[in-house]
Amino acid sequence: MTRKLDLNCDMGESFGAFTIGDDAAMLKLVSTANIACGFHAGDPVVMRRTIRMAKENGVSVGAHPSFADLYGFGRRRISGERPEDLETQIIYQIVAMQGMCALEGHPMTHVKTHGALGNMAAVDPDLAALCVRAIQAVDPSLVFVTLPYSETYKVAENAGLQVACEIYADRSYTDAGELTPRSQPGAVIHDPQHSLDQVLEMVMNGHIPTTGGKKLPVEPATLCVHGDTPGAVEIVRTLRGALVENGIEIAPFAKS
Repeated sequence: MTRKLDLNCDMGESFGAFTIGDDAAMLKLVSTANIACGFHAGDPVVMRRTIRMAKENGVSVGAHPSFADLYGFGRRRISGERPEDLETQIIYQIVAMQGMCALEGHPMTHVKTHGALGNMAAVDPDLAALCVRAIQAVDPSLVFVTLPYSETYKVAENAGLQVACEIYADRSYTDAGELTPRSQPGAVIHDPQHSLDQVLEMVMNGHIPTTGGKKLPVEPATLCVHGDTPGAVEIVRTLRGALVENGIEIAPFAKS
């Protein structure tokens, strides 16, 4: 039986006159796109254009909401927001994406939290529950893309939300199964061979290699690459080729 794996990319992160990543090229390689909703990057024009390009390439799309942090690209840890206010901000972003998808006739399939919001929710059950509530408030049939060994994964499953287990090609992992904080050395993997070796270990052997030398069991549904990483298109082309050579079919985890 052919094994399947989704290949997803965070994109739509250009803003006004500023271009980030080569989304047009990336959409010819990936099967799913997580599109910024204007709070950490992106704008309405970029959102709609990215959805349109995704549809033309047969790529599934989802919302990529974040903290309201354009200045910090959504990677600054923000606290002190009233839970109801933060939940409403996340709902707003999902609904904006949903509306743009409706305009283009390409329904969204999922939600994936961005940056600090996703990292904080991964270890905070209350924040994880807030994210889950926001998704369910808009459309409980949406899939939540999230990390294994995270609070978001546990809370989403317990709430009956569909979950897609996500692994990363260009990030290292701690012994707890969390992404290594970007503030620490080695958090981002720049060596293409290192990235490929990690991906094959996770996909073919079902284990996440950690910085402490552990191998944590995993059954990935989707593999993420970042569109803003230098050389991202070539990295994805190499990864996709290697996966196909190893008998993996690249296909969306959810069809629109």
